[in-house]
Amino acid sequence: MKIVLLGPPGSGKGTQAELICNKYNIPHISTGDIFRQNIREKTPLGVSIEECIAKGELVPDSITNLVVEDRLSKEDCKKGFVLDGFPRNLEQSKFLDSVVSIDKAIMIDLEDEEIIKRLSTRRMCRKCGNPTNLDWLVDGKCEKCGGEVFIRQDDMPETIKNRLKKQKLPQEVVDFYQSKKIFERVSSLGGKEKTFDLVDKILASLKRQAKK
Repeated sequence: MKIVLLGPPGSGKGTQAELICNKYNIPHISTGDIFRQNIREKTPLGVSIEECIAKGELVPDSITNLVVEDRLSKEDCKKGFVLDGFPRNLEQSKFLDSVVSIDKAIMIDLEDEEIIKRLSTRRMCRKCGNPTNLDWLVDGKCEKCGGEVFIRQDDMPETIKNRLKKQKLPQEVVDFYQSKKIFERVSSLGGKEKTFDLVDKILASLKRQAKK
């Protein structure tokens, strides 16, 4: 089961990826997580990525493609994966298609106003790196480890608006996967549980087809 999750930042695709991976026991591959790890470790790649994020810009394809190809070559991806945050444009879509055959591309969709509301209340824990929300904190601290939380530069309202403009998924990516008859669109407005119910129905149908 090789799945691509598409959608704007803040739509909830990361949460859906985790739910899928937990149920189907396949790895969650997030380009954002890989990038943030490099930022935390202050690698040369991390420095370049941090500069892009601070400006609300995308990491160049030349870097992102290599990162993704390397991760997909690992042994744990042989039986499937959920790819979150990639591809973001037609060139990346074609590159991915040259590396691996995708079974389903699912768009987790949400209106911009709701995305801005969600992301501006998001926080990160300095201690464990857990993404959290103002509503989930315990005494103002991370609900998982009690660490200090902070707001990332890319979760600032103005940066979010800039990211939504620059990171809007091109229609040609949708067209690419629709032409392969593997594209599905799901709204995340109803919350993560209702959204996952819709996503899981798609995946259950995929599994049934694979058994025939």
